[in-house]
Amino acid sequence: MTIQKILLVDDSKTELHYLTDLLVKRGYAVRTAENGEEAMRRLGEEKPDLILMDVVMPGQNGFQLTRAITRDPRFTGVPVIMCTSKNQETDKVWGMRQGARDYIVKPVNAEELVAKIHAFD
Repeated sequence: MTIQKILLVDDSKTELHYLTDLLVKRGYAVRTAENGEEAMRRLGEEKPDLILMDVVMPGQNGFQLTRAITRDPRFTGVPVIMCTSKNQETDKVWGMRQGARDYIVKPVNAEELVAKIHAFD
């Protein structure tokens, strides 16, 4: 499966702008959500090829949201990459246990992120 459509979930407008710009310049179609509720609405509108998920957000955090998405049969096969400032090994392990397929720490290195996305192509 070629990754083309990415759902970017982050409560920081700065991060959303930076990552959207980075990904659009590389040819990806990006939709954004600023919280769990908005992310679920976006998922209902259009199924992405990949989800980039922040962890620290108001309301439902990224770990909870990843668990909900990866256990929903409608989104089977949609990989989630955690994209967060939480850089402890325990955070990474917990993210993977929730169903994430990869984990990248902010500030995001553009080449590293693109390489992780390409791994799912």
